Amino acid sequence: MALGKGRLEAFSDGVIAIIITIMVLEMKVPHGDTIESLRPLIPVFMSYVLSFVYVGIYWNNHHHTMQIVRSVNGATLWANLHLLFWLSLVPFVTGWMGENHFAKWPVICYGVVLLMSGFAYNIWVKVLVRHHGDHSSIAQIYDGDWKGKLSMAIYAVAVTVSFFNSILGFVLYVVVAAIWFIPDRRIERKLTYPGNENEGR
Repeated sequence: MALGKGRLEAFSDGVIAIIITIMVLEMKVPHGDTIESLRPLIPVFMSYVLSFVYVGIYWNNHHHTMQIVRSVNGATLWANLHLLFWLSLVPFVTGWMGENHFAKWPVICYGVVLLMSGFAYNIWVKVLVRHHGDHSSIAQIYDGDWKGKLSMAIYAVAVTVSFFNSILGFVLYVVVAAIWFIPDRRIERKLTYPGNENEGR
């Protein structure tokens, strides 16, 4: 059964906005009034910036993906909730990692949340592809998604490396964010030159 996609978009936008709000509220105001009083907040701020970029990337890709689908179904709604569940844990692991200055277990857990978020996003896309068909625009765009596969591999390596060197694990998370920070033009090109006008009907 095909459903309208508007409520899914609105709900997802709202949850992602709340996630960002929670993250910034975790940054406590320092008690001192000097530059030195900000120094203990540097790891917290670095964690916040990285997580803000990650959440922004997910919102950007989610928004673009919803522009090329005509409808959703029940499976899509559950897959979307699964994605939002993992993203909702980002503020917790972000604060834990920053407050503990990139210690081993907070960095490992941060990576696990990133890995599971990426896994959940892949599931969501696969459900959308199944709903719209193998010849749909979304199927063509995400066919051979090298960025997604590379990201999952780097996450797995980063989590493993963090058992021995948590700073290196954090650097690998930054690398993945940098990969995705470069805009992917495939969806915009597909919107400009649509290839299938009958998908999702």
